Amino acid sequence: MTLPLLTLGLLTNSLLSMLVGIFGSRRNIGFGWTFLISLIFSPLVGLVVALLSDPRPYDDRNWGCVGTLLGAIGSLLLISLLILLLSIFLV
Repeated sequence: MTLPLLTLGLLTNSLLSMLVGIFGSRRNIGFGWTFLISLIFSPLVGLVVALLSDPRPYDDRNWGCVGTLLGAIGSLLLISLLILLLSIFLV
């Protein structure tokens, strides 16, 4: 019972961190740092950090280190989904 809840919590935290990171991509801090702060601490802390950062002077996004983080996001989501499926079918 706790494994599916833990997996659901990890998935929710990852998705919320990704949304906060997308918001941070329009700020000077960029997607990568905002996502990493949101993932380590919480999406709320990441949102506060992104709001404290200055907006970009032109309408362009700063994706930062999105290439390496995209692989980490995909891996985290895949592992979470695999754990969720295993816990559903084994319990």
